[in-house]
Amino acid sequence: VAEINLMHSSPSPTTAVHYLATKCVDTVKTHHKGSNWFMPWGPDQCSKIRDFDEAMAKRIEANNIVFAVHIPLPNREMSAWFQFMLVILQFDIAFRMQNQIEDGALVTMDVGLAYRDSTLSEWTEMAHSTEHRKLSCNFTATKTYENEGRYYECDLLPFMEVGSVAHKYYLLNIRLPVNERKKVNIGIGEIKDIRLVSIHQNGGFTKVWFAMKTFLTPSVLIIMIWYWRRITQMTRPPVLLEKIIFALGISMTFINMPVEWFSVGFNWTWMLLFGDIRQGIFYAMLLSFWIVFCGEHLMDQTERNRFSVYWKQVGPIVFGSFCLFIFDMCERGVQLKNPFYSIWASDVGTELAMAFIIVAGICACLYFLFLCFMVFQVFRNISGKRSSLPAMTKARRLHYEGLIFRFKFLMLVTLACAAMTVIFFIISQVNEGHWHWGGYTVQVNSAFFTGIYGMWNLYVFALMFLYAPSHKRYGDEQSSGETPGHGEDIQLTTTITHVDGPTEIYKMTGKEAQE
Repeated sequence: VAEINLMHSSPSPTTAVHYLATKCVDTVKTHHKGSNWFMPWGPDQCSKIRDFDEAMAKRIEANNIVFAVHIPLPNREMSAWFQFMLVILQFDIAFRMQNQIEDGALVTMDVGLAYRDSTLSEWTEMAHSTEHRKLSCNFTATKTYENEGRYYECDLLPFMEVGSVAHKYYLLNIRLPVNERKKVNIGIGEIKDIRLVSIHQNGGFTKVWFAMKTFLTPSVLIIMIWYWRRITQMTRPPVLLEKIIFALGISMTFINMPVEWFSVGFNWTWMLLFGDIRQGIFYAMLLSFWIVFCGEHLMDQTERNRFSVYWKQVGPIVFGSFCLFIFDMCERGVQLKNPFYSIWASDVGTELAMAFIIVAGICACLYFLFLCFMVFQVFRNISGKRSSLPAMTKARRLHYEGLIFRFKFLMLVTLACAAMTVIFFIISQVNEGHWHWGGYTVQVNSAFFTGIYGMWNLYVFALMFLYAPSHKRYGDEQSSGETPGHGEDIQLTTTITHVDGPTEIYKMTGKEAQE
């Protein structure tokens, strides 16, 4: 109930704010001042021009024009609750017959980022870099003199990503240096304006997200300790299925730990990368668990309980997770040093990133189809074992039928959880990269985001509860002709567990090897 209330009360995950860069003039005098930062407004604002026609009239060179953007807007403050800041750039470029955009045009930018926490303090440099972005613009009208002055339709370009918002005010200064001899910023058209879109996580959503993680962490931790304690009380050693359920609980606890609370008080720019690593570990563990979970109910007694049997299925999952880690390190790892870096900035990087997202989506779908096939095999295997039920006593038969029904329900829940996980993974990948290939946006609703997270926790909680060994025995065991200790003792409990194995269903599916 608490999770449902959090889902309904959770605001939108992110907010996008639009900015129009102010054109500041860097005169010879300002070069020798103590501060080289240009403010677009306020008491220390720079000397400004309205457009480039005014610059030409005043004989101001392009190298002396600085595009300045203050984040946030006037009379507002940024907050550590915003968690991250992603900035997208777009050029307003006018068409001129004598100054058209050449094919493969590359814009070179001298960019600087500064911060301060008081309107009275000086700006402190946070990052400085020379960046290149390839223009992708389309002129929809006919290229004639009559259409001069009309604007190209240009794609959004990745500009900057900061992993924490530890300061109240940020200042961006962008220069477009021109060097005809080196062909720098030549053939890029007539740039009129620079527009930026700043995207950050909503503070309200952050608080709901932190509260949810803080509530779920002890819940899963307690059931995990209880689960492993029940297993260690058994006279037998734990089987593979019990071990991997415990490992899944550990990975869920790892991703649950609300270490993000520290990001509110500390400038930890690596939190985005750390969050991705935790997410990747959980994905790998969850996908591997589903393979073993289904496989252990298909294997006979000679094959099961050996992790090496699953190397063909688990191997690609581990390899895919490693590729995810390398891909993340190539962008967010580099951004720890240079927030202006983007793997999408080059043609090769864009093609690799696009190929990665497409291949990841295809592999996720193939995995789900393979899991559906395994679940079908498990259902068929269980249905074949039901032929032995009529020979049992009524009480025992009803007990087994109840176990089979609960087990099938759990398998269907597993399939539904897998489907939602695959959908969430694909949407997350598309949503993270949609700014980079155009205006096709897939919004991840906050209720869907928190709902998937809550679903994982409930699923792991239910698994550990259902598969915790029970010490209770079913009193009718002698009436069926079985002898104690044979391994077919039954417990009349709410779980589907067995004192000599993880489940009675598990033991049923492995009887052929014994027989």
